[in-house]
Amino acid sequence: MTEFTIAVIAGDGIGIEVMEEALNVLNVLEEQEKDFALTVEKFPWSSDYYVEHGRMMPENGLETLQKFDAILFGAIGDPRVPDDVTVWELIMPIRKKFQQYVNFRPVKSLPGIKSPLANGEDIDFVIFRENAEGEYSDSGGRMFDLQESEMAIQNTVMTRGGIERITKAASDYAVKNGKKKITSATKSNAVIHSMKLWDEHVKRVVKEEYPELELESYYIDALVAYFVQRPQSFEVVVASNLFGDILSDLGSGIVGGLGLSPSANINPEKEYPSMFEAVHGSAPDIAGKGIANPIAQIWSTALMLDHLGRADLSVKVIGAIEEVLSEGNVKTADIGGNATTKQMGTAIVEKIKNLYATEKMGS
Repeated sequence: MTEFTIAVIAGDGIGIEVMEEALNVLNVLEEQEKDFALTVEKFPWSSDYYVEHGRMMPENGLETLQKFDAILFGAIGDPRVPDDVTVWELIMPIRKKFQQYVNFRPVKSLPGIKSPLANGEDIDFVIFRENAEGEYSDSGGRMFDLQESEMAIQNTVMTRGGIERITKAASDYAVKNGKKKITSATKSNAVIHSMKLWDEHVKRVVKEEYPELELESYYIDALVAYFVQRPQSFEVVVASNLFGDILSDLGSGIVGGLGLSPSANINPEKEYPSMFEAVHGSAPDIAGKGIANPIAQIWSTALMLDHLGRADLSVKVIGAIEEVLSEGNVKTADIGGNATTKQMGTAIVEKIKNLYATEKMGS
């Protein structure tokens, strides 16, 4: 019996709606699997919580989360609360305190979803975004507010250790999955201190520890063009926090949109819980309408299962998603249909049930 404790933070907007469908998927897996059990605890940390309490989570929020095996996160963002508050008082503390230095994002063609850039070929690569330092640092400040001499300084923090560990994580994945190439995003011709350090240690790690891998390095402005021109040529992309964030959203766009794109904030050593979330935001413009696509959240849940050592269940969930999309009978508005969030979630759950039924008939 494998038993896991999962912390659920649905957050704001459509995060609440898509999280319900992800939890339905976990429920059906628990019903069907005799050796799989979950203890799920929900936390109301959100913009509503901030409006009521003046903070995004309690003072002991991180201490509370640390006891869980994983965190399933919905989305955050609300017009009533500045975005930097929602991000820096909830998401960033979790990522940084729990050393979730790998942000893993698959970019993959899905059946029934046509990409204008595919040219008849499947797109299938992953992005390893450094997730704990880099450009997303609170080091800096402002001076002379509202004066003509007003100024701001935002520091990028890159360390040898941080660069090494994200490069090793990307390279380990490449070797394990039979990939031949690592692509590094840089801008060291203009950002001459931090990005030169990045280049030096990415190159050193791959050359010394992964000689079987080819390393290519592109300036970020050229790389975004190559993502559009030849996305099929990439296998594993490793990038800093900011560059990885931008490339990930572009990658989502070229295979169908944010509603289909999962992500994982991973502490590979499992010293702390990892966090799994859809790439999309809280989408206030459609929140409450019941039309959000739950696939990104459900796929993120599949990534969580894989991380917890249940790759068998992850494969079932992803297979169910692909079957629903391949049939094309149930599509939400973002992918050309008119199905509701609930209808899409239910269709995926039914596919999982059918898979188990077929397995039982064959045994």
